[in-house]
Amino acid sequence: MPSAIKSISVTYDAINEDNTFSSGDRISGHVTLEIAKETKIKSFSVKAKGKASVLWSERYGSVTIVYSDKETYFKSEHFYIQEKKDNEGDGFSLLQDQSQETYSDVVAPGCHVYPFTFQIPPQDMPSSFKGETGKVIFFLEAKLSRSMSLSTKDKTEFTFVSRTDMHVPDMKAAQFGTTEKNLRFLNSGSISVAASIDSMTYYTGDELKITAEIQNNSSRAIKPKYCLYQKQSYFALKNRRVHTKDIVKEEGEPIEPSTSETVSLSLSIPSDITPSILDSCRILKVEYRLKVYLDIKYSRNPAVKLPLVILAPPQMAGAATGAATSDALERTEPPPPYSAYSLYPPPSGPSGSTYA
Repeated sequence: MPSAIKSISVTYDAINEDNTFSSGDRISGHVTLEIAKETKIKSFSVKAKGKASVLWSERYGSVTIVYSDKETYFKSEHFYIQEKKDNEGDGFSLLQDQSQETYSDVVAPGCHVYPFTFQIPPQDMPSSFKGETGKVIFFLEAKLSRSMSLSTKDKTEFTFVSRTDMHVPDMKAAQFGTTEKNLRFLNSGSISVAASIDSMTYYTGDELKITAEIQNNSSRAIKPKYCLYQKQSYFALKNRRVHTKDIVKEEGEPIEPSTSETVSLSLSIPSDITPSILDSCRILKVEYRLKVYLDIKYSRNPAVKLPLVILAPPQMAGAATGAATSDALERTEPPPPYSAYSLYPPPSGPSGSTYA
C-alpha cells in the first residue's frame, strides 16, 4: 500500500555568499511536507542541533576496545504538532528549548510548507569539522510520527564557523625554530636549518611567508621542503588517537655542498580548511603545524616544526555580511504560497521560533 507521506524535506536560507553561520546568527527555512491522502499525525517537529562525536577501536591481543564519546553544544526543537501525554513534566535539559504551535493533527492531501527560525546560541563552539575518527556537525532535522508507522525524517547539515577569539600565548609573535644534524655513513659533514614566520596566527586564504637559513657543510646536495599539515587529536576514556593530514607541500631548489643560503617561500593557506579547534571542544582538537625540513638521501631528514593558529576571516561571519543577512533577519512574513501549496503562517505571539 502506498504511503500517505510522499515526501518530507527541510531546507534553509543562506545569509551570506559562503553559506556559513556563526554564534548568534539566525537560521530560517522551511519544512515541506507532501501528503498523498488525508493523514492524522501524532507529532511533527523540526530541530536544530550542534554536536561532536569521536569513535575508534584498538586491538590488544584478542581483545578489541571501542573508544567513543560525544558532546552536545545546543539543541532547539520546534513543534508544529506535538503528541499529548498525561502527566507530562517539563523534563527538558538546559540545552533544549521547545515550543508548541496549534496546528491541526489532520493534514489534507497536497503540499504544505512550514516555516521556522532558530537562533544559534551566542556561545563558544567549534567550527564544523569531519576527520578520521571524529566530527563536529551542525544540522536541521524534520521528523513526522504517525501511529503504527515508522517515523519519517529528513536531515540537512549547515556549516558553522567559529568567530570566538582564541587566547593563545604569543599568538601574534613571530615563530622561529632551528635544528642541525651531523651526517655519517654514506654522507659526511653537518647541515642546519633555521626557519621563521612572521606570526603564529593566520586566516584561511592568507599567504604564509617562510624564511629559512640553510647551511650545507656536507658532501651532498640537500633540498629544502615545506609542508603545512593538520594534526587531529581525539580523546575518549582517557585515551588519545592522533592523525595527521598534509594540507600543502612545496619544495625549493637544491643547496649544493659547502654552501649557505637564505631562502624564502610563500605557501597559500587553503580557504576551505577548518579553522583551528583548540579549547572549544572537549573530545577533539584540530591544530596546524608548518614543517620545514631538509631532504637528504640515506639519512633521516632534520625538521623544524612551527605551530600555527588558523582562523576564519572576518568576512565569513554570518550576521555581519550585509544585505543578505539583513533580509533574513528582518523577514517577518513567510514567502508567498506556491501554486497548489498550503503555507502555514508563523504562529501568533511574541516569537515565531524557539531559541536555544
